[in-house]
Amino acid sequence: MELSTVWFLLIAVLWTGYLVLEGFDFGVGMLLPVLGRKGADRRVMINTIGPVWDGNEVWLLTAGGATFAAFPEWYATLFSGFYLALLLILVALIVRVVAFEWRSKFNDERWRAWADRAIIFGSWLPSVLWGVAFGNLVRGVNLGEGFGYTGTFFDLLNPFALLGGATTTLIFLTHGAIYLSLKTDGDIRARASALSVRLSMVTVVVAGAFAVWLQLAYSDAAWTWGATLLAAVALVAVVLLTRIGREGWAFVASAVAILAAVVLIFGSLYPDVMPALDGVHSLTVDNASSSSYTLGVMTWVAVVLTPVVLAYQAWTYWVFRKRLTVEHIPDHVGLPLAKV
Repeated sequence: MELSTVWFLLIAVLWTGYLVLEGFDFGVGMLLPVLGRKGADRRVMINTIGPVWDGNEVWLLTAGGATFAAFPEWYATLFSGFYLALLLILVALIVRVVAFEWRSKFNDERWRAWADRAIIFGSWLPSVLWGVAFGNLVRGVNLGEGFGYTGTFFDLLNPFALLGGATTTLIFLTHGAIYLSLKTDGDIRARASALSVRLSMVTVVVAGAFAVWLQLAYSDAAWTWGATLLAAVALVAVVLLTRIGREGWAFVASAVAILAAVVLIFGSLYPDVMPALDGVHSLTVDNASSSSYTLGVMTWVAVVLTPVVLAYQAWTYWVFRKRLTVEHIPDHVGLPLAKV
């Protein structure tokens, strides 16, 4: 197998890790106003993802870095063509980071309310836009000579891509609700469990429509029907498992559904990495990749460092594995907010 194909597959693996892990903390952020009826409830919800959300973002940085190094032409076209959408995602992620880090610095209800709004904004916007971006990636975009994007931002807001945005948002909401039912106890757990049942049923319908549309319209590979079927089975399993209260297995099934969705997207793309609507100027794993020497060096670095990163992240999840309740939340100790 060519190294360019190996790195195409590795980038798919990195996106799978990112969407599975960041997906549930996006979900928790989006559900703050729904499940966090009191201030203590919202602190419990935020504390469930507090020790892990920044580690989850490492997968995004690694996927971006790997794309830049392994497929520089793809990276350049992607970031110029999707510039505004990716800029909005970046702004949302920065706002979210600041809110997480500064929410407890001041002991003031209005300060925490603004921080909560920033977390909600920073969770909803990327959830929608990642789906829109992947939808356009599979559908194809307007590329001219030199692989430059010739469309506009509004060309990206087509029905298929918007359905992709709805799909990722619903999957993350369901994933987050299941995670909260796993990581909390008491009233929050009960509300999260009940909500995960309702969300999973809606997700099956919307995600199923997106997967079938993708398969029929944009995939030339018959084997990707296998990924579509796996995603469907996993999502139906989520519905059944959440209804009988098997939260752990429901979370696994939700993760499998995300894995199958990434396989479907990248399997439909290959051998393209960014198809052009005219079919002439498409970027492929061959014309967009770096030299064999660069890919060889990257492969050795990945072989050495990947186990270290995986071990560290697994250890983090093990240390913070216990459930949280309102009783575990201490009183606020932040500084008083100075009046202007």
